[in-house]
Amino acid sequence: MRIGGLQKTSLLDYPEHISAIIWTMGCNFRCPFCYNKKIVFEELPVIPESEVLDFLEKRKNVLEAVVITGGEPTLQNDLSDFIRKVKDMGYLVKLDTNGTNPEKIDELLENNLVDYIDMDVKAPKEKYDKLAGVKVDISSIEKSIELIKNKAPDYEFKTTFVPTLLEKNDIVEIAKWIEGSKRYYLQQFEKNPPFISKEMESVKPYSKEYLYETLNEIESYFTSCDVRGV
Repeated sequence: MRIGGLQKTSLLDYPEHISAIIWTMGCNFRCPFCYNKKIVFEELPVIPESEVLDFLEKRKNVLEAVVITGGEPTLQNDLSDFIRKVKDMGYLVKLDTNGTNPEKIDELLENNLVDYIDMDVKAPKEKYDKLAGVKVDISSIEKSIELIKNKAPDYEFKTTFVPTLLEKNDIVEIAKWIEGSKRYYLQQFEKNPPFISKEMESVKPYSKEYLYETLNEIESYFTSCDVRGV
């Protein structure tokens, strides 16, 4: 697997568990607000898979979970094989995905290879291409949403609330689209350049008040709903 980054400890990325984070390289989106340019364009040296697995083997008594993020992990041909090795060590596995590969998501769920899925819902349907930076097959996004809602052991959806690209009405449209989901987070835009689009460098995050005002409009659509990053 093409691994571009390893964070050895996180208390935040897998709910209620101590985890390590693995970044896979490459992505099929070009979100203008993405700050992982080197991961997306595969500009980092590859960390050998054996090195990552050796680390996880040594940390079995300290870590509880592994988060696989990117980039877009489902682009990796050997993702399932890698996760099996991680699961064989006794770890929980959380997958972060953009939802463009429902077939891979279904395969992982059918084989009990993921314990938690975190899917980015980038925008309401009519704005998806703009937020993703590429032409998006919305039917694939919808299939992934339904698979995750119906088959994932645990899951969350989230949206980065990007000024100039999204406003409150857009978030309400997303909430209506994925209504009934277990968990949804409205995520603050992080001013953390370099972004894929230089235009984002001059954008200021929404105020805390506006995020919570938006939250009040949507929280009834979900079992659990909150703001992140403020």
